[in-house]
Amino acid sequence: MKKRIAILATDGFEESELKSPKEAMEKEGFQVEIVSLKSGNIKSWADGNWSKEYKVDKTLSEVKAQDYNALVLPGGVINPDKLRREDNAVKFVRDFFKQKKTGSSNLSRSMDFN
Repeated sequence: MKKRIAILATDGFEESELKSPKEAMEKEGFQVEIVSLKSGNIKSWADGNWSKEYKVDKTLSEVKAQDYNALVLPGGVINPDKLRREDNAVKFVRDFFKQKKTGSSNLSRSMDFN
């Protein structure tokens, strides 16, 4: 069974912090899914401008932390600010910590998960 990795992101994530890790993990055989607040596509941020769009695989309402082996939180300025205001996003991340699962973050400011 493949290990499943969730990348939690929304509009304004730093493109290099989603694209590169996603490609590397997929190359190693992991099943990587982009999880977001909404379905459809989310728009990245690169070099101070809006950049490419990425397809959302699952919305937060469709998943639970127990569905995944690890979590990646891409940084940027906009992405973490939006996520920390969403109770479902904070709960999703908090549940990873409660289950003592692996997490990786490039957030410029901390999110309160207590």
